[in-house]
Amino acid sequence: MRKVLRHSFLLVLFLAALLSPLAAQARSGPEGFADLAEKLLPAVVNISTTQTITQKDPFQAFEFPFPEGSPFEDFFRDFKEHRGRLLPQGEGDIPLRKHKTNALGSGFIIDPAGYIVTNQHVIQDAEEITVILQDNTNLPATVVGSDKKTDLAVLKVESKKTLPALTFGDSDKARVGDWILAIGNPFGLGGTVTAGILSARARDINSGPYDDYLQTDAPINRGNSGGPMFNMNGEVIGVNTAIYSPSGGSIGIGFAIPASMAKNVIDQLKATGATKRGWIGVRIQSVTPEIAESLGLGAPRGALVSGITQDGPAAKANIAIGDIIVTYDGKPVSEMHRLPRYVADTEIGRAVPLGVIRKGKEVALTITIAKLNAEDEEKEETLLSNAPPPSQQADRVEALGIEVTPMTEALRRKFKISKEAGGVVIIRAPASSLAAESGLQIGDVISEAGQKDVKTAKELSAITQEAKEAGKPILLLVDRQGEMRFIAIKFEKKK
Repeated sequence: MRKVLRHSFLLVLFLAALLSPLAAQARSGPEGFADLAEKLLPAVVNISTTQTITQKDPFQAFEFPFPEGSPFEDFFRDFKEHRGRLLPQGEGDIPLRKHKTNALGSGFIIDPAGYIVTNQHVIQDAEEITVILQDNTNLPATVVGSDKKTDLAVLKVESKKTLPALTFGDSDKARVGDWILAIGNPFGLGGTVTAGILSARARDINSGPYDDYLQTDAPINRGNSGGPMFNMNGEVIGVNTAIYSPSGGSIGIGFAIPASMAKNVIDQLKATGATKRGWIGVRIQSVTPEIAESLGLGAPRGALVSGITQDGPAAKANIAIGDIIVTYDGKPVSEMHRLPRYVADTEIGRAVPLGVIRKGKEVALTITIAKLNAEDEEKEETLLSNAPPPSQQADRVEALGIEVTPMTEALRRKFKISKEAGGVVIIRAPASSLAAESGLQIGDVISEAGQKDVKTAKELSAITQEAKEAGKPILLLVDRQGEMRFIAIKFEKKK
């Protein structure tokens, strides 16, 4: 009997030892957030902004079609004249009405001296900004600096008492599934605490060139913009910025600027009121599965260089169109949109090692980071005309289902083709064609096919037909109104 009990005891100890790692991994959630919320709430503020809106007076702009001789005709004329004497006149004889409108958002204190972080869109065009503390103290605020690209702004208030301040945590260490806390001012209700988990990382929501958002299911609504996202240590790991919602309310998809990005921008705004970003002078695009296959890259990764600024850092570093940047300063460029953020955060004038894949081979380069100027940030986008030039002689490229023609000055003017562009111009691309389905358009200039220069329709036809017969994808270099891009055409393999 003692032997059996001894064996049973040993079995229990063995099972306990075996299951203890699993028990450690399957940690339960926190018992509550009350202590953490009580500590953090005083440093989160509500932000109220005021701006003046000017509108035309609808009563003066609208004419009532009364029958001639109607008693209402004289009444309405007198009514209009009376309002015209009371309201300021705008253009013509239609008065302009001015009224003030208020908007609400959130923010948080980062310095006891009165520095506050919020979103740029919360204070955009504001004439007056008021910061409301948790104890309902109202403090007028001034804008120290704002950055539209990352949607961040820094405000300053003067307070007779020392203000509580929050600290930033390391958002790069936050893992999907971690508990997070959000505090803000949803719908103007005042300080509100919500909880959830980190749902995803590195989200690109097409709001700007540096998209790298944290996603959460913690309820975030209108008015939460600019508020902090906390980890369970009470550190700010994100700035709540956007929601995805057809109704305007929370459906469990909210986005926050990660602290790893926000802190650098905030430090610059606080110090100088402006930001300085790195620039290397390239246009890049994503590496799609088709592009990766056509280049023999394997899994899609990196940033594909589709254009280079003349005399820019990339040109001086001997980066070539068609290079795929796969590492930057020792960090992998897993996706295209990571490269702009890496570059933007790099100190101006620093020499940075790059790893690129060029025609299937890895090449090590070094590039010196320059400063991004305002003219480099703004890019105008124009639409192409889909109408082919009349009486234009064209040659058909059977493999792609399009018609192309040699470059002419008339085509340059019509499709706004740059002087540097060379190749053949697409003048017909039926919607059902393989080329159109792959993204090619009328007015595009094909300058390379399969990394070979293309100068005539005959050359393009031969290269694409060879790829089609082999059932292999082919990569085209296309100039679209001065913007270079790669487009991969995938042919079906013959059975």
